[in-house]
Amino acid sequence: MSSQAAKLALAALAAMAVVGGASSSLAQEPARPNWAQVKCERYAKGWAQALARQGTTGLGRAFLERHAAFVASGCAGAPDVCARSSQELALANTMVIVAMNAGAASTFPPFACRD
Repeated sequence: MSSQAAKLALAALAAMAVVGGASSSLAQEPARPNWAQVKCERYAKGWAQALARQGTTGLGRAFLERHAAFVASGCAGAPDVCARSSQELALANTMVIVAMNAGAASTFPPFACRD
């Protein structure tokens, strides 16, 4: 084997070792949640805190169930939580602020009335 061929072979082996080492170290790192997951976790925590502060008086079953479905979907469900009572509207307004404080846009929460 020529000197040039030997150098190329060593360079190829070194490159494979670096690539192999990088991929194995990446595989060992714990998976980080993506930004959508982080926003949803922050939003869900804010929801729990807001409910603890405000309580559930005046919040309808449909409002609570649709909101729970939104959070269960990873905050990816269609906006279909309609605030009808003054208590629901107050909580929806609070959650818009919570979402914005969590780094999400004001359009992140699932509040919309279609009818």
